[in-house]
Amino acid sequence: MKRLLSSIVVAGLLVTTSLATDTKTNNVTHNAVVKAQTKAQNKELIDGALKALKDTQQAVIALNKKDILKAKQFLKEAIGEFTLVLNSPNPPYLLPIDINVETYEYLGDILNISKQIKDAKVALAKNNLPLAREILNSLKSEIDIKAVNIPLATYPQAIKLAVKYLNENKITEAKDVMMMALNTLVTTDTIIPIPLIKANELVIQASKIAHKDKKQTLKYLSEAKQQLKISRLLGYSSKSDTTYKMLKDSIENIENKLNHNKNTDSLFDNLKAKLKDFKEKAVSIISK
Repeated sequence: MKRLLSSIVVAGLLVTTSLATDTKTNNVTHNAVVKAQTKAQNKELIDGALKALKDTQQAVIALNKKDILKAKQFLKEAIGEFTLVLNSPNPPYLLPIDINVETYEYLGDILNISKQIKDAKVALAKNNLPLAREILNSLKSEIDIKAVNIPLATYPQAIKLAVKYLNENKITEAKDVMMMALNTLVTTDTIIPIPLIKANELVIQASKIAHKDKKQTLKYLSEAKQQLKISRLLGYSSKSDTTYKMLKDSIENIENKLNHNKNTDSLFDNLKAKLKDFKEKAVSIISK
């Protein structure tokens, strides 16, 4: 019941819900996933961070060859790369130098999920762990991002300190600081639930056409509710599962207002804010 959109072999039977939704709704959900994947692979940031890392490594090599001037030049270029990032709006705490993105999209519906959960429980009861693992591994719909990062809170300062030591002709200290900086890279695993990505985008698109296409707006909202159900069944949540009920009630309130031709602008604004916040809190980030 999953589709892997990146580098892992497709496994299991694919069951699509496209027959249950219209083309426009399918396009919205598909584009939402593609946009999230593209955002995860920020090549501009990666290129800059990678160059800064290579500059640091080249500076160490230059010092091993007793070429202090070249080492300073490499460190100056590294500091320049970090300055560009740090001066950008909302600079990240961790700057990725390498990212691997794998996307698993669950294509079954709520009945499929319920059946698979039941089958997994039966397998566990029979102590058939290989089968239970296979079933449970298919019960996910997420973008997995594995990244190696430079910590911006410490790495640039270490490079500046190394330059200070070089200016004082403290070669050993400069080299030690650079080696320490190179050993502070942080690995992170980030899991972004696809159903919440879809629900969020469906609500955004629904709010844009609510005044001119009530029928399509209702279709988007209906599918958003389905995606929230799928997300809950697959176990994606923030600290409180009660949020799912709150979001469902908010969507149904908008549906009711639309059916009675009442203004829904403020309701949409409130729903979008709550859904965005919930989506962000449901993202799992593990640092290593």
